Amino acid sequence: MKPVELVGVHIEVPANTPMMLLQEVGGDRRLLPIYIGHPEAAAIHHALEGIEPPRPLTHDLLLTVLEELGGSLREIAVTEVREHTFIAELHLDGADGSELVVSSRPSDAVALAVRRQVPIVASNELLDEAGQVPEPDDETGEAEIIDEFKDFIESVNPDDFAT
Repeated sequence: MKPVELVGVHIEVPANTPMMLLQEVGGDRRLLPIYIGHPEAAAIHHALEGIEPPRPLTHDLLLTVLEELGGSLREIAVTEVREHTFIAELHLDGADGSELVVSSRPSDAVALAVRRQVPIVASNELLDEAGQVPEPDDETGEAEIIDEFKDFIESVNPDDFAT
């Protein structure tokens, strides 16, 4: 497993489809673009912006229930892609010291991870299979992709993710 970081979420045009971008920390700095749903994009965006809803949303509720039961989210792992669908896991610590792994969509896992600032990792096999190596300092390079995401994050409005 290798650490990855969430670069951000944005809307792909013209399809109007949300996408999150994960990037390998160190190494080749490979990129993992993952298409996600509008509600999950909004959930991730709200967490990144520190927006507190008046009542708990689904991801907040899940974490609260887990913590009230004495458990915690240790990390999330994006493990593979099956038939064009990315698979992730929640790595949980139980109140009794047990460890539990629960299958998840990557978008839900990341929405939880950003709320608790837990590590995000990706399997080496997934990065080898689906990771895109950016070409540095050219028109399609890492710097431009990252700048586009940063510009988008600074200008995004939560209503952009409404369905």
